[in-house]
This record gives sequence, structure tokens and C-alpha cells, in this order.
Amino acid sequence: MQQIYTYGSYLREKFGTKVYKVGINISGFTCPNIDGTVAKGGCTFCENDSFSASKDAVQELKGFHLNLNSKENPFLEKQLLQLEQQFNAISSRQTNEYGAEKFLVYFQSFTNTYAPFETLKALYDKALSFDNVVGLSIGTRSDSITDETLEYLSKLAKEKEIWIEFGIQSVYDTTLERINRGHDSANVKEWIIKSKEAGLNVCGHLIFGLPDETQEMMLETAKEAYEWGIDSVKYHPLYVVKHTALANEYMRGEFEPISEALYIDTLIKAIEMKPQHVSVQRVTAGINDNSLLAPQWCRDKNEQIKHINHALKKIGLKY
Repeated sequence: MQQIYTYGSYLREKFGTKVYKVGINISGFTCPNIDGTVAKGGCTFCENDSFSASKDAVQELKGFHLNLNSKENPFLEKQLLQLEQQFNAISSRQTNEYGAEKFLVYFQSFTNTYAPFETLKALYDKALSFDNVVGLSIGTRSDSITDETLEYLSKLAKEKEIWIEFGIQSVYDTTLERINRGHDSANVKEWIIKSKEAGLNVCGHLIFGLPDETQEMMLETAKEAYEWGIDSVKYHPLYVVKHTALANEYMRGEFEPISEALYIDTLIKAIEMKPQHVSVQRVTAGINDNSLLAPQWCRDKNEQIKHINHALKKIGLKY
């Protein structure tokens, strides 16, 4: 049975030990699809409150949001403190519970290049200054990064492990319009290629089960994402949570979530066509609380993984 090439395997090979991602959530960051810059309300599946700052966030930052045109950031010192506090707490737990020795600081929630360059530089530099940090992973949108930021990350990548994560979701503009994404597929392709040319590692997020998409369309998205040169991939099923535009569509009978059988079949086909060097960071997603409306199979991730591995076994693979 052959093990799928995972992101963890890639990091172990490169650094000689297991590298842990430390997920960071900085107050003051938002999204151009939420603040009205490119659209309003966010993507139809996005429950904005789920990206709110952590409970220990500095209270003074409540209601404060940055964007690419912000002229000043009076709360930078508080953001830097928040970064340090979160890193220390999470990395200490990972060290104590799992014996972690090296870390990637993962700027996770919202759009983490959507701020003035000086703010980003200060946060990235601070993160890289922590003990045993080998690099960064930065979650963002392709319409929310500047050439100046990309150039700086390119410089960092000469000495550190620098990843940028883009939400590709779909290569079909009709789908991106339907989910209120706020940019087209050409924009994602452009910035993935530019990021690769700048020497960065790129992770692409793909969603299977988007409204009105056939399996053929989902697989075409995976195929094109691979061709654009991504180094790693996260596969997600689309699930419906309360307080979203998608929830309203679902309740009106205008959206039918993907079945587990179709999702797994699509996932297996996408993995089979994946270039060997592209690592896998995630094969599914879900949420186990009362915010989930559908599909119910997304509630238990352990069961999902079990079913996925059962299907992978038939083609000689395991995750």
C-alpha cells in the first residue's frame, strides 16, 4: 500500500523532523469580499463570525479593520503582542503534547496579505524571529496581494520556508460569480504563476460540490490547478452552515449538497491525476456543531477519513 505524499512527509524530508503549523488569527484583518471593496457579504458559504478574532484578542481592536489602502495602523503593537501570545501558547502545547521541535507560523483566518506593507512586514518578521520557526504559511486571496508584498516574501524565501495559500475553489467564472467570490479564475492563475516565479511555495484550496458543478467541472479545476504549478493542495467538500447566503439557498431548495459517495469518487480521481510532487495537506473538511445544516456526513471527520481510506485502498493508496 503506497502512502499518499502528504505535506507532513514533505516537511519531514526537508527538515529532518516533524514540523508543526501554528495557526494564528490576528485581529484587524478582514477580506475585500466582506468590507465591500470587491463585493459585500463574503462568499455565499462563508459565515463571517467564524473568522472572528480569538477570545484572547486584544479588546481594543474590536471593530478595527485594515485594507490595502489603510494609511496608518495605530494597533500594530497590539497585533504584534497578539501574535507572540498566540504563538507561545500554541507552540508550547504542541511541544508538550507532541514533542514538536520546529514550527511554521500559519497566518490562517481571513486575508493575511490584505493590509499595508509595513504592517505585513512587521508581522512576518516578528513571526520569523520566534525560536525554532522555519518559515511562514500565509492564507490569502489572489486579489489581495501586492507586488511589493510578493517581492518581500520572495526575499524571505531565499532563507526561510515561505508558503502562500490561495483559495482557487473553481476555475469556472460562472461558479465564482454564483458564490459571490469577487474575482475571476484568471486572477488566481496570474498570482499563482507570479508567486511561483518569485520562488514561493504555493498551496491551492479546491472545493468540490459547488453549486451547479458536475464532476467533470470539479476535476477540470483540479487539473488546471496542477498545471498552474501548485506545490500542495487542500481538498474540501462544500458544506452548509447557518447564517450564510448558501444556507438560505439550501432552505429554499435551490442548492443540493454533494453526496459523500460523489465527493469521495471525485477526490480519488483528483488524487489519481495529481502530479507526484504535489503534496496533500487536506482531503476533507467538516464541522461537528449545531451550525452545520448539511450534509450530515460532514459532521464526523474520522468517519470521512475512514471511508476515504477504504476507497483509496482499492487503488493501492492510503492517507
